Amino acid sequence: MTAEFGSAGVSFVKASACGNDFLIIEGEQFSGNLAEFTRRLCDRRKGVGADGVEWLYPAKDADVEARLINADGSPAEISGNGTRCVAASMASQHNKERFVIRTGAGLKTCNLTSHSGNVYEFETSMGVPVVEEELSLVLNRGVVRGIPVSMGNPHYVVFVDEILPDWMLEASEIGHHPHFKQGVNVEVVAIEDANNIDVRFFERGVGETLSSGTGSCASAVAAISTQLAGSPIQVRALGGVQTVRWDHEVLLRGPAEIICQGEILLQ
Repeated sequence: MTAEFGSAGVSFVKASACGNDFLIIEGEQFSGNLAEFTRRLCDRRKGVGADGVEWLYPAKDADVEARLINADGSPAEISGNGTRCVAASMASQHNKERFVIRTGAGLKTCNLTSHSGNVYEFETSMGVPVVEEELSLVLNRGVVRGIPVSMGNPHYVVFVDEILPDWMLEASEIGHHPHFKQGVNVEVVAIEDANNIDVRFFERGVGETLSSGTGSCASAVAAISTQLAGSPIQVRALGGVQTVRWDHEVLLRGPAEIICQGEILLQ
């Protein structure tokens, strides 16, 4: 990726995975404060607008290293959707069907399963999850019970009979609960049937997102481990549908669309 609009800016690609949008930038273009610059870029009124930035760097053991910074400037280990957006950006430039991406949660392999125009579908190997025992938390409105799951980043999955309009109030309180010293991603899940779940996402450093790759994995893993559903699972969210398979390793399948590319000027 090279700047085409002059030497005073930073070029980017914007991609979206089920409405979970990211800017993809080669890190060598910028040497300043990444957290501050990321906040500026992700601002939906004064910047380009995104849930986070995937900063790309060379990697000896992968096609690329992707370092994720959330919209609020905080670092994150990984985004499943962000990783897929990186793979889509690379697929648009290289005639390949397999990309290995180094993340803060280890190496992730994205295999291209279909391609139409600017939309690329991948199945990504997301690693082996860590599922903990049910954990109860005391909130302002009472006690909530959920399943902690790690997908290389922390999640707390809450099962409900139906997703109520004010679900974010509880999810936000959980996300900032003192039990989670580094914060936590929260998923509110309603079981539709044995292979379909409806999920809402409240992510660290971002807030509500239309979708989440690792959140979809964590939700499916929690549903399977509690025998509320079985693999494969269709994870339905406001931004679209992703498919999660879990035997030993978790496999995540979904689309990523290249939205635009451009340059943001340095000030």
